[in-house]
Amino acid sequence: MKNLNTLALAFSAVTFLLVGCSGSQSLTPAQQGEVEIIEYCTGSEYNTDKDHFRSTATGTSLSRETAKKMSRSNAEDKLARSVEATIEVVTDNYVNSSKFNNKEEVTETFNNLSRTIVDQELRGAIVICERLTQKPDGSFVSYLAIELSGDQIAQAYNERLSNDERIMAEFNYENFKKTFEEEMSKQR
Repeated sequence: MKNLNTLALAFSAVTFLLVGCSGSQSLTPAQQGEVEIIEYCTGSEYNTDKDHFRSTATGTSLSRETAKKMSRSNAEDKLARSVEATIEVVTDNYVNSSKFNNKEEVTETFNNLSRTIVDQELRGAIVICERLTQKPDGSFVSYLAIELSGDQIAQAYNERLSNDERIMAEFNYENFKKTFEEEMSKQR
């Protein structure tokens, strides 16, 4: 009987070890419970490039229209920050290279002007991708990508600066546009 118990114990130990060794196989993401997330309106074709400022965003709400408004608002906010940051760099580079006597005043005028222009031009942003999905809980997810033309921003800048005679006397649009295009070409 003692030999039978020892044999049963040995058999159990060997079985346990064999089962444990087969557990070292690698698990796929699906077996681990991972789920691939599909994000609409994203990817390299929706990034800012040398010709366009672009922005993507999402909005989630139980209301379809609210989800869409949220994604539009989020995309516009991101786009505005991107345009303003680029214009700030362009302005600094342009003013420094032009060496205006009243550099600080000119820079401040350009920066104030850029905020006004961005606010106005955002209304003309073009939707380049829009998707709407609904989750099992009934909430809606709105995916949105918008773009603004870099040339459109530069032209609006020139038009607004032409209203300020003092600045316009020292402003050279071709030099400004060249500086602007150089900064835009740094975008992906």
